[in-house]
Amino acid sequence: MQEELLELIKRLLGERLLIQATLSQVRRRDPSGNGCTKVTVKPVELKGELNYQFSSFCGPKVFHDNLRPEEAEARFAELFAEQFRQGLLQTGEADYQVLISKKGKTGILKKPPTKQAVAAITHNRKKNYVIEEGEPVPFLVELGIMNAEGKVLAKKYDKFRQINRFLEMIADVLPHLPQGRTLHMVDFGCGKSYLTFALYHYLKVMQGIDLRVVGLDLKEDVISSCSALAQRLSYDGLRFLVGDIAQYDGLQQVDMVVTLHACDTATDAALEKAVRWGASVILSVPCCQHELFRQVRSEVLGPLLQHGILKERFSALATDAIRAKLLELLGYRTQLLEFIDMEHTPKNILIRAVRSEKPLPPAEQAKLAESYIAFRNFLQADLYLERAMKPELAALLKS
Repeated sequence: MQEELLELIKRLLGERLLIQATLSQVRRRDPSGNGCTKVTVKPVELKGELNYQFSSFCGPKVFHDNLRPEEAEARFAELFAEQFRQGLLQTGEADYQVLISKKGKTGILKKPPTKQAVAAITHNRKKNYVIEEGEPVPFLVELGIMNAEGKVLAKKYDKFRQINRFLEMIADVLPHLPQGRTLHMVDFGCGKSYLTFALYHYLKVMQGIDLRVVGLDLKEDVISSCSALAQRLSYDGLRFLVGDIAQYDGLQQVDMVVTLHACDTATDAALEKAVRWGASVILSVPCCQHELFRQVRSEVLGPLLQHGILKERFSALATDAIRAKLLELLGYRTQLLEFIDMEHTPKNILIRAVRSEKPLPPAEQAKLAESYIAFRNFLQADLYLERAMKPELAALLKS
C-alpha cells in the first residue's frame, strides 16, 4: 500500500478530522455469504475519550469494535491491505476517495466535502431522551438523580439512561393500551420505584393520561419511603402497598403489568396475574431463575450443563424462552428485548407482551404448541407458569 494513504489516515485521525469512513469492494468474496462486505467507521466519545467505532457488515449481522486512535490507524491499514479495495474518507474539509487496483496500486481522489465537521464526534451530540437533562424533574431530584438545576449527577447517569430506555418502551406500547378511560397499572416488586415514578410522571404529567398505578413490594421500609415521596410529589394516582405478588387481589382489571427483577417464580406469579386480568401490555425483566436450573436434564447438553455458570445462564435464557412461548399460546405477541447494556447487568432481557386482538388460526396455534411441547420435554421442564395456567392451556398442551 502506498505511503500516501497511510499518511492520510494518520493525519485524519491525529487531527480529529475524520467524520465518517466507508470501506467496500472486497478483494475476495466469501462463498458462504457470511463474509464482511462493508465496514463503516465513525468517531465516538466513550468515557470522555475519543474512540473510533468500526461497524463490520458480515452477512446478516453487524459487529462493532471501539478502538483508540492508534488502534484505529492499524485497523485501517489492515483492512485496506487485506480486505477492501475502495474507501470513502469524509471530513469537513474534503472527501477522499480511495481506489486500490488488483495489482495494489493506490489512487486517492480529493473531492468537495459532503459532511459537516460539527458531526465529527457522534456521542457529543445531545441525545434526544424522553426526559431531557437541563430542566429539573421533581421525582428525579428527590431520588438523587438530578440536582436542583436539572443536571444529572455523574454517578447516576446509568440510572438516568435506564429510566429513559424504559420510557421509550412505554411510549412504544401506548397505542396498545385502551383509550378514553382511566388506565390501571401494577408494578410488581417495585423496590425503590425509580421506574414506577418515571412511569407515572411520563403518562400523567407529560402525556396527560388519567391513570392509577399500584407499586407492590415485600419490604415495608421501602414502601413507606415510596409512599411518602408520592405524597410529597402530589402523585395522587400512585400508591404503594406491602404485599406478595402471588397473594395480591386488590384489583379486578389491570391494563398494564410491569415486573422488573422479581426473583425466580415471582416473575411467573406476576405473569399469571397479568394474563388472568387480561392485561393489554406486560413488561417483564426477570431476575434469578432457579426452577429450571434444578430440573434441566439432557445428555446432549451435558458439556454445557456440567459447568455451573453455563448451566445457570442457559437455564435463565431457556426459562425466558418458555415464558415467551406460553404467553404466545395464551394470546399475546411477545418480543425479547435488551433493556439496558450488558456491561451494567447480565439481567437485561425484557419480555414485552402485547395482547393480540385476534386469536391465532388453529393450524398456527397447533404448530406453536407442538414446538413448545418439544422444547419443554427436551429440557424435562415442569415450570410454574404452565402449571398455574393449566386450565387455559389444557386444550392446547395435550401431550
